[in-house]
Amino acid sequence: MLPYGRHSITEDDVEAVAEVLRGDWLTTGPAVGRFEAELARWTGGVPCLAVTSGTAALHVAYAAAGVGPGDEVITSPLTFVATASTAVLRGARVVFADVQPDTGNLDPGAASAAVTGRTRAITAIDYAGHPADYDELREVAGQAGATLIGDSAHSLGSTYRDRPVGRLADLTTFSFFPTKTVTTAEGGAVAVADPERFARASRFRNHGLVRDPAEQRDPGHGDWHQEVHEFGLNYRLPDVLCALGLSQLRRLGTFRARRAELVARYHALLGGLPGLTLPARRPYTAPSWHLYPVRIHDGRRREVYQRMRAAGIGVQVNYVPAYWHPVFEDLGYPRGLCPEAEAYYAEQLSLPLFPDLTDAQQDRVAGHLATILR
Repeated sequence: MLPYGRHSITEDDVEAVAEVLRGDWLTTGPAVGRFEAELARWTGGVPCLAVTSGTAALHVAYAAAGVGPGDEVITSPLTFVATASTAVLRGARVVFADVQPDTGNLDPGAASAAVTGRTRAITAIDYAGHPADYDELREVAGQAGATLIGDSAHSLGSTYRDRPVGRLADLTTFSFFPTKTVTTAEGGAVAVADPERFARASRFRNHGLVRDPAEQRDPGHGDWHQEVHEFGLNYRLPDVLCALGLSQLRRLGTFRARRAELVARYHALLGGLPGLTLPARRPYTAPSWHLYPVRIHDGRRREVYQRMRAAGIGVQVNYVPAYWHPVFEDLGYPRGLCPEAEAYYAEQLSLPLFPDLTDAQQDRVAGHLATILR
């Protein structure tokens, strides 16, 4: 089965991990700091905190934003459920706003209409690697007095109006799952510009521990003393995985270039095919493509999915609208909340896209899809 996404591991990656295994640190050590520093080069200098997953990154971001019981978080339903579920775990109510029909990203107008006096955060998703419309969302968040969060699990290395993802929102989260552009096997990160929020995020990822005597309530015990003022979790990403991530980040430019080349080839191979819409790109963005999401018309998405899979081509669907999950249905969220997102889901299909995908494999994908649709 040709997968829809796959990691790319070289001997340099293997050696980077082996070097840590031969050393003194497995958990939090020097590789963590080096990885975070290298990641910050891709966020335009915004400091980064490595965490155990993209889900953990979202949880940390909501904690740093002060999201809690009684608050509302506006986000898109066209995302993996973690974007919403981690806000619920902070005690907030999620308000789903509809998406732009071409990019699948959060519609600023829909987000604005969803604002109430309880809105604490607005979370945009860079769907498929295409940055959301952050300038417009920044205006909405500013008027609401809300924190703007970017769920950039798909878009590390992307730019929006010549600014890198990581500098566009108040807090930005990344994922390093194996199908993403860069992997740490499991892992994520939060980019945080504001020092106070950075401190809250750093404490939350480490059980809430306060080690600076100047910040402690009862500091007179000794150098060993540490206190917990607010509960946190162990979301620390270990040295051994940060070593892999650092090695991968050194090839991020190469990964991005190959993905862009494959996207251009798909456009050329599939352009004009009946019953198909190709992914859109706004002219002021440079996406770091994670997915190649097409839309299959005329109610044929399930048929195409099954026939492609039967041919050994691992297409995927991204995503079931978040509020369709039973856990949200049980909380009273009805279907029909976001018609554009539901229409997008009904037609969406992700074609294989990863740096090691060969031209011949891609030709096979495109050829088989064309045969089905014709």
